[in-house]
Amino acid sequence: MALDLPTILLLGGAALVYAAVLPSSWRPWALLVGSVLAVYWLQPPLPLRYSGYVLPTATLTLTVLTWYATRPSSEGTTRQDTYTLIMIVFLVAGMSLMRFVPAGYRLTSTQTPHPFSVLLALLPIALMVWAVGRLPQRLALTLLVFLIAGLFVTLKAEPLATDLSRGWRGLAGQDITLAGVADLGWLGFSYVAFRLLHTVRDRQTGLLPNLSLREYVTYVIFFPALTAGPIERAERFAENFRQLPDQSRLDAGRFTAGWTRILIGLFKKFILADLLAQGLSLNAANASQVQAAGWLWLLLYGYGLRLYFDFGGYTDVAIGLGTLFGIELPENFKRPYLRPNITAFWQSWHITLSNWARFYVFTPLSRALLRRRPAPSPTLVVLLAHLATMTVIGLWHGVTVNFLVWGLWHGLALFVHKQWSDRTRRWYHRLQERPRLRRAWAVTGWLLTFHYVLLGWVWFALPTPDLAGQTLFQLMGVE
Repeated sequence: MALDLPTILLLGGAALVYAAVLPSSWRPWALLVGSVLAVYWLQPPLPLRYSGYVLPTATLTLTVLTWYATRPSSEGTTRQDTYTLIMIVFLVAGMSLMRFVPAGYRLTSTQTPHPFSVLLALLPIALMVWAVGRLPQRLALTLLVFLIAGLFVTLKAEPLATDLSRGWRGLAGQDITLAGVADLGWLGFSYVAFRLLHTVRDRQTGLLPNLSLREYVTYVIFFPALTAGPIERAERFAENFRQLPDQSRLDAGRFTAGWTRILIGLFKKFILADLLAQGLSLNAANASQVQAAGWLWLLLYGYGLRLYFDFGGYTDVAIGLGTLFGIELPENFKRPYLRPNITAFWQSWHITLSNWARFYVFTPLSRALLRRRPAPSPTLVVLLAHLATMTVIGLWHGVTVNFLVWGLWHGLALFVHKQWSDRTRRWYHRLQERPRLRRAWAVTGWLLTFHYVLLGWVWFALPTPDLAGQTLFQLMGVE
């Protein structure tokens, strides 16, 4: 189940009860319990047996495991951490009882394993967590990076995902000939993986603040941001989380701001984006049928707007729900299509993903290359860093040739703009004295950036390199 309209309205109503009825000291616990339950409730139904239980449980297991490995080595487990762990185990075990609930009333999207099997499985999971905690922290964190990255690549690469689905089907006694990548729609794993990697890398560099298990788990799986982001930073979330008991019960300003943001998001997603999706948006079917360049451009404009209203609308809903529950989530889109250059576009489009890639790919890679002896050319370092960063962002969406090309498309543009801006600083400074010319150049930059981004969406929208390349030629009037 995704964040559809009934789910959003239900969560909004739950926020009212949360603020009006719950004692203030219970709010952090309520968000933890609500987020754990939401991991199961929001997981979409998949054909793999027990997937509606196994995948959410795997999310929670990986989250607890990462918290345990990222604790400061000098810190012990507090009483609150113990209570939190007991609560999570109780909820995970309790969700297996959905097996005995009629299908229409379950909190899981598929039937669950027998509770006895679940209890048996919890023992090796506990031993695994304990074993990781006994390893030297540096080794444990390195192994976690490989584990999370390996899972990510497996799920995003169609051949690997199909093999995993085939193995799962074989173990479950299902038809392996039906295996496919669609079998493994693991709810929110892209966002969960990047949050986990963020905390692992920050622990490795000494930047991660001390987080309780309750804070950490709620941060990773906070239900408004689970399905579509944004990718919050742990320290920022923890600061908000610790202030929950001090917030007023029914703050009119908070609820007005939250519901306003939700309504804006609903309008973007369920009216604008969904209307554009009904035929006025580029896809494989109409790309192969439409021959005239003008109609293709119209479809491409529709696709670009649809993407923005879709992603931006979900982000607005997530931020609004977070506000209702007392958590301030970061902005993710700031009028990206109005930006005058490609750098400004990426500072305004999927901001938290861009920041993540800059912090954990661009900056460390640039520093590593500059420390090499003999030191490479700074220009080459910038080129490689931009290409690597945008390749990661491209492959984050899926390990395919098209997403790879889309990432390189933007990486090259960011490099070219960096070289251009470095070499024209004096000219830009003098341009400030000529307002008309400055405005004309700003409009020109906007037009070039907007259409470059639109052409890049061709690689994003279409499934194969051949179809994307053919469509690009047709957009340019080349048959």
